[in-house]
Amino acid sequence: MKFIKTTEQDSKYNHLEKMSVTELLTNINTEDKTVPLAVEKALPQITSLTEQIVFKLQNGGRLFYIGAGTSGRLGIVDASECPPTFGVPHELVIGIIAGGDIAIRKAVEFAEDSKTQGWQDLQKHNISKKDVVIGIAASGTTPYVIAALEKCNSNDIITGCITCNKNSPLAHVSQFPIEVIVGSEFVTGSSRMKAGTAQKLVLNMLSTATMIQLGKVKGNKMVDMQLSNNKLVERGNKMLAKELKINVEEASILIKKYGNVRNAIENYKNEYEC
Repeated sequence: MKFIKTTEQDSKYNHLEKMSVTELLTNINTEDKTVPLAVEKALPQITSLTEQIVFKLQNGGRLFYIGAGTSGRLGIVDASECPPTFGVPHELVIGIIAGGDIAIRKAVEFAEDSKTQGWQDLQKHNISKKDVVIGIAASGTTPYVIAALEKCNSNDIITGCITCNKNSPLAHVSQFPIEVIVGSEFVTGSSRMKAGTAQKLVLNMLSTATMIQLGKVKGNKMVDMQLSNNKLVERGNKMLAKELKINVEEASILIKKYGNVRNAIENYKNEYEC
């Protein structure tokens, strides 16, 4: 089937510079509303990849995101939020961006064009067949990402991708592709907009569903979250108080003693039952 880069197609809006602020924001919002519906159509693909991730992580593997530019930054954001949210090690979900850490803040020229650096960056983390690697590229044509996944495939490493074009080169080298077709952007070719939003939504789904399947959520609460600031400590105290039917002051003492909500619940119940 023919590959058409719909993310680069001409916007259906024109003369943007003549629009008022209200018109600009209304039209951007109108386009943004279409993104969740595009994600919904990709749910079967998202499910298949999530099941692979869960299986690998349950068996000692890790999850890698690899991308360039906006896509790479989104992967890093999702990976960096897993430890504080779910209390997992920083090495469990790892985000890699073309050009290295400096590219998180500043574009590194031609970094995404390398066909060797992506695999080299993965090797720095001792990548193995126990792991899962997800390439993220709105266009689905980024050489850095495509070549990295090709090497993963040849080394029996499970691969997936998140892209916003149908039948892209990246999807073809991914064992479990996710294609969220958002169409043209409000500003022609600005894939940080709808495509970026779609990628963020999918990343939220992948990591959250995986962590729930790994037992990192109890009921609907983040019982393993790191209590790294006053807001989270307060949330943890209230969560524990509600779960154990005790007052917040008692909960605060238990949190300080046991370090997080899960440990406090388990130790309190063990002591109470004994």
